[in-house]
Amino acid sequence: MSMQQDMSKELQMHAEPAVYVYEAPIRIWHWINAFAIFTLALTGYFIGQPPPSIPGEPTFTFLFGYIRFFHFAAGYILLIGFLFRVYWAFAGNHHARQIFLPQVWRKDFWEGVVHELKWYFFLAKEPKKYVGHNPLATLIMHIMFVWGTIFMIVTGLALYGEGTGMGTWQYDWFSSWVIPLFGQSMDVHTWHRVGMWWIIIFVIVHIYAAVREDIMSRQTIISSMISGWRNFRDPSRKPGDEI
Repeated sequence: MSMQQDMSKELQMHAEPAVYVYEAPIRIWHWINAFAIFTLALTGYFIGQPPPSIPGEPTFTFLFGYIRFFHFAAGYILLIGFLFRVYWAFAGNHHARQIFLPQVWRKDFWEGVVHELKWYFFLAKEPKKYVGHNPLATLIMHIMFVWGTIFMIVTGLALYGEGTGMGTWQYDWFSSWVIPLFGQSMDVHTWHRVGMWWIIIFVIVHIYAAVREDIMSRQTIISSMISGWRNFRDPSRKPGDEI
């Protein structure tokens, strides 16, 4: 056998298996959604804690107006993107619906959740490899992100409907029942702001977990949401062993 054939065989033995996980629509939505959430959190903070008054003629000072405009624009981007994401959960591959339909009825799902908790608390020596999201990530994204986003959209449209007024779809579909449900407008504002911090906490945990797993679990996490491909750095890893 020639040296070239030996090198080719060795490269094949050590080649990293790769699986196409995240389709292009999911990846595009992910980064647009991340930008929208960042914009909403930043502008939402200043709406709740307005900056000091700016000296000068009010006619030429529209800072708070711009803050509100970018908040509302980002809110609509979040809404449209979320509706698209729900659609793609059924139109895309099976990885696209993981965060919407966690398999909580399966025993091995909860075994995976327990193992991942041990892994994150440094109680497990080795990570398990998953092609898509691991069970713990699936559960947290379903509770914190999916339902958190729905809560923010509903309460946000209810507050926005106060400005558009009676007779508009925002008021009729949301303000008319959400505000009485919470008690009054200020209560909705308060819970909407609590929801903002809920999403911010999720984002912090999400970024930490992605960076940590990319380093420690020997599988690509961050780059997978750019290229769509999940690579495994262990030659013995066989793609498809997932819950």
